[in-house]
Amino acid sequence: MACRVISISRSMGAGGEEIGRLVARELGFRYADEEIIVKAAERAGVSAETVAKVEQAPSMIERILESIGRTPPDPEGWSGAALAASTDRSVYEGLIERVIRQTAGEGDAVIVAHGASVPLAGTEGVLRLLVTASPEVRAKRVAERTSLGEAAAKKAVAASDRERKEYLRRFYGVGREQPTHYDLVVNTDALSPALAAQLVVAAARA
Repeated sequence: MACRVISISRSMGAGGEEIGRLVARELGFRYADEEIIVKAAERAGVSAETVAKVEQAPSMIERILESIGRTPPDPEGWSGAALAASTDRSVYEGLIERVIRQTAGEGDAVIVAHGASVPLAGTEGVLRLLVTASPEVRAKRVAERTSLGEAAAKKAVAASDRERKEYLRRFYGVGREQPTHYDLVVNTDALSPALAAQLVVAAARA
């Protein structure tokens, strides 16, 4: 197989999580998104207070990686934490990147994280994918899958887009995200998750 790692960056409400799960199932890969990494860290006994010590304690990373395999993805394919950034999640950001790098190094994984494709650029065997859609379509999906009304969903999507842009700028120095940051860009305005997943699988096997 040409690709041993699929890195999926996505906009809120674009369906990146669902596509990632479908791709992982088809390829027989592990699935890991930001929520799973954070939950795995918690299950492995790595609290926000000990995150800063992870680099000095590789065993913690190993415990997290082992726990990832025991933490199932959200069956609805929806990450509620994307609706609001918490203090604890911001503390975990550096940890998430370290786990992403090591997970990619082990191969046979689908990694769904908004910034994963940037640090993995140039890594052999990695297919970098961006899943996006128009703000209107994404807001409608968010409203349908959550208790948010239409107006609140639009605000949530706009806020998520701003936070994503700021994250890429702050952590990776990306002033403006470009299609060339990715190997494949999928617009889910018209494409179903199943069809989009088929395209990704075909690209991975090419």
